[in-house]
Amino acid sequence: MQEQQFIPSKSYQLPEKGEVKWESPSNIALVKYWGKYGEQLPKNSSISFTLSNCKTTTHLSYQKKNSSKKFSFEVYLDGNRTKSFEPKIEKFFERIEKYLPFLKDYHFKIETQNSFPHSSGIASSASGMSALALCLLALERQANSAMTDDFFNQKASFLARLGSGSAARSIKGNLVVWGEHTAVNESSNLYGVEFSDKVHEVFKNYQDTILLVDRGEKQVSSTVGHNLMHNHPFAEQRFLQANNNLEKILPVLQFGNLDEFIFIVEQEALSLHAMMMSSSPYFILMKPNTLEIINKIWEYRKTHKSKISFTLDAGANVHVLYPENEKAKVLDFIKNQLVGYCQKGMYICDEVGFGAKPL
Repeated sequence: MQEQQFIPSKSYQLPEKGEVKWESPSNIALVKYWGKYGEQLPKNSSISFTLSNCKTTTHLSYQKKNSSKKFSFEVYLDGNRTKSFEPKIEKFFERIEKYLPFLKDYHFKIETQNSFPHSSGIASSASGMSALALCLLALERQANSAMTDDFFNQKASFLARLGSGSAARSIKGNLVVWGEHTAVNESSNLYGVEFSDKVHEVFKNYQDTILLVDRGEKQVSSTVGHNLMHNHPFAEQRFLQANNNLEKILPVLQFGNLDEFIFIVEQEALSLHAMMMSSSPYFILMKPNTLEIINKIWEYRKTHKSKISFTLDAGANVHVLYPENEKAKVLDFIKNQLVGYCQKGMYICDEVGFGAKPL
């Protein structure tokens, strides 16, 4: 599918006013996307678990206005007007206007809230931008009853990607691939696709406990981090490694080889941070407590012959991954040995989810 197919072929009679509400989850990449080109296109393929509890809820109110010369909107986070978000929304609207040509016809009130701390290493941009994209597309769909569910999900992922690359993976679940790859049918750089092969039972309720090592603003934004991949001395090898790891993880997800799963996922997490540590300028996004947690996980896994593992996004927080049948023991381990490394003892219990939904 080409980008032109997301441009409406005719104008529709849209409502004068109304409201719509969606919730969309965050996701955690198992094989990481790091480095982009063009308009939010990935330099390598990635695959992620869609989460269940870490999500953004967005309530979009809209009212037609007299002038269509510029975008008109206001953004509220947790009930408070948040003007600092508005330049990002303005840029998002500029990118998607040709696919949603009615945007300048309305004044929008965007009310959003996260179930987790903003800008703390959990992909709030993924859930936030996908929730907003879904609300806007739902407005278009009101006037286009012929739009199929498949097309709606594809276009929502396509639009969300233009706000945040990883948002392309938050529309559906439980596993989503984004980026063209010969091993994945119908994979695309334009939008995420649900992993359609049979998934082993162990991964259908996989657990993710997120340890909040640092709830503050990230040291470097994801946008800056991606841009540092331009002219990075190890970039091409990293893209090759990620694409190879995606191919390796597909049979793992089908047949449930947890030892191989652990190796690939942890290698991916550490490779992501290695790229940041070797960029110019360079950054260390992990905190001392991040490393303490990783070492404790390795020690626990060896001692208890556990299938616990970790992954990281571009921040200090640790996603502790484990099968559901180890939930009680792993949560005891977290409470007894890892909580002390978390800021104010904070952590979030989550698990694999199944994508966004209207409210």
